[in-house]
Amino acid sequence: MDEELNPAAPDEPTDQEFDEALDVVVVDPAEAPARSDYRGAAKSLESLLLGGERTLKRRDVAQGVGLSLFSARKLWRALGMPNFTDDDLAFTSEDLEHLKILPGLVREGVLTEDAAISVTRAIGQMTDRMVVWQVEALVEDMVATQGITDAEARVRLVNELPRLIEPLEEMLVYSWRRQLSAGVQRLAVRAKEGLEASEEGRKGTEDDAPLPLARAVGFADLVSYTSLSRRMNEKTLARLVQTFESMCAEVISVGGGRLVKTVGDEVLYIAETPTAGAEIALALSREIAADERLPEGRVAMVWGRVLSRLGDIYGPTVNLAARLTAIADPGQVLVDELTAGVLGSDPRFVFEGLEAQNVRGFGEIRPVALRRGEGTGIVLD
Repeated sequence: MDEELNPAAPDEPTDQEFDEALDVVVVDPAEAPARSDYRGAAKSLESLLLGGERTLKRRDVAQGVGLSLFSARKLWRALGMPNFTDDDLAFTSEDLEHLKILPGLVREGVLTEDAAISVTRAIGQMTDRMVVWQVEALVEDMVATQGITDAEARVRLVNELPRLIEPLEEMLVYSWRRQLSAGVQRLAVRAKEGLEASEEGRKGTEDDAPLPLARAVGFADLVSYTSLSRRMNEKTLARLVQTFESMCAEVISVGGGRLVKTVGDEVLYIAETPTAGAEIALALSREIAADERLPEGRVAMVWGRVLSRLGDIYGPTVNLAARLTAIADPGQVLVDELTAGVLGSDPRFVFEGLEAQNVRGFGEIRPVALRRGEGTGIVLD
């Protein structure tokens, strides 16, 4: 759809929107800082973050980057940014410098245009979620420690952020480099080794056989989450979700896996070996059961092949793991027969074959309950 058909979505609040927002928190204007102070702080923060004042229109940026307006718009949208009209002074000279980077790689033949747009979209989506998460964490902390309302905390955060920008940026770059290093090892260097290991117990005719990566795929979810969430207030529900997500993230990280995504009461993870996948599954079940703040949990894990795209994973292995999680009893860890066969000689695991069930999309499946055998499993310190 052409951009002109969409209404412009200004990236900064108008003066009226500032006043309406401040009406929520300013009870006695005589005792509160002037609205202009808040507006000035917000403007200063924007200038600090964007590297200067907005003095350029979108055509200026497109010409400066050496792109057509159409291609520049594609790049801007891939970053997840709002639309602007031809007359909006929406960009800074800093925007111009940074938006040259990926088009330059395309011109040098390092990336195709499609790859550049996909990489840009990944950056936009991940940083958008990260920023929302960080802001909410800071607001929540201010509410808890300063005894103020959520609305007041959001206004005060404008004054607090300048001192946090540099350390947060440093941690972002550091984490990205570490994650890229780990990702190259996990997704590229060990890919062939994983595929060779995945051939055990397989005939080569399975639905996932053509897929390029061998991974242990696991799901964990909370029983009765939907009904519980309806009865909880906002703070209690937020605490439950945060407890669940942070605990799962720690277990998966310590176990050598990767947290692919969380969706409310459910987490999806992968590991490079069936053993690591099973250890994580058992540890997740154990930790959920041990935490009195959480309802009971269900976990399932399947060793198979997947397709990795857009930061997510796809394929029959993922679907089967999800289906097994849905049929697991509270507190139970399930695997499929093939996964049980691969792990069967390992004394750390005990298996119990269960009655066959008709699983949507897979027909009759005989799930296997996985339990702790020898050893202590993953230890959280």
